[in-house]
Amino acid sequence: MKLCQYDEHQAGAVRGERVFPVGAALVAAGHLRPGYTMQEVIEALANRPQAMQCAREALDEKKSSPLGSVTLLAPIENPPSIWAAAANYKAHAAEMRAASGGPDRSRLGKDELMAEFFLKPSSSIIGPGGTILLPKISKDVDYEAELCAVIGTRARRVSEAQALEHVFGYTICWDISQRDPWGRGRQNTRNIRKGFDTFTALGPWIVTRDELPEPQDVRIEVELNGRPAMTAHTGDMICGLRDHIRFLSNVLTLRPGDLITTGTPAGVAKLAPGDKLRGRIERIGEMTLNVESEAL
Repeated sequence: MKLCQYDEHQAGAVRGERVFPVGAALVAAGHLRPGYTMQEVIEALANRPQAMQCAREALDEKKSSPLGSVTLLAPIENPPSIWAAAANYKAHAAEMRAASGGPDRSRLGKDELMAEFFLKPSSSIIGPGGTILLPKISKDVDYEAELCAVIGTRARRVSEAQALEHVFGYTICWDISQRDPWGRGRQNTRNIRKGFDTFTALGPWIVTRDELPEPQDVRIEVELNGRPAMTAHTGDMICGLRDHIRFLSNVLTLRPGDLITTGTPAGVAKLAPGDKLRGRIERIGEMTLNVESEAL
């Protein structure tokens, strides 16, 4: 299932070029309250088989809207937390060392690397077709395109073998990053440099785990102004999603709706006003973003 949020914060499911109102069906069946949040939708679908069955049955109903007639929003706008992996592809770590003079992490073990996870604020979230605003204070902002996992069931002290059982699905995360003036050779500024408004783009929807059974076997592609800018494979991660869930769940409790974004491959580039980004991840979909300067 491709679970989306659209128009007036309605939950829908995308099949082909149609959007089906699964949120309304779940409310009518008593699985959700009116005025639900997408976190509540995810929790219901991940933890109550009857709710998921209701949602799937809604896909067989005649009531639907053309995909092109609705406005897709970020598939979740207020997740409990957004955990972001740092320098999780060797080629990207190398390009960042060359550009910013960061430390050499090649001798660090997996847990030492994952201890550099950072948090992004939910206030930075935008959706498909949204606009990244380049802060006036910065002369160097770039994009990062990442596979992002959405937690469905609570996870505490789980093993790598159990890790994916706690995943509800996957979406695309754009981790927009300010490199100047606070990024050169400094890593403890990530929460600020990556937390500006509009610096977390999510979408176009959440693909449930059954449609993407192996997160370490998908391609990531990005175009900047119509030209190929990034081509990568999630199998090249230093620490895979199973590592991430095992590590994080042994530190804290992962909750339904929590996001884990797994780091960008190499190929990041500086953004300028007027730029157009298009990104796609195999088995998930694609989304576009615009870039503008922050207004005075």
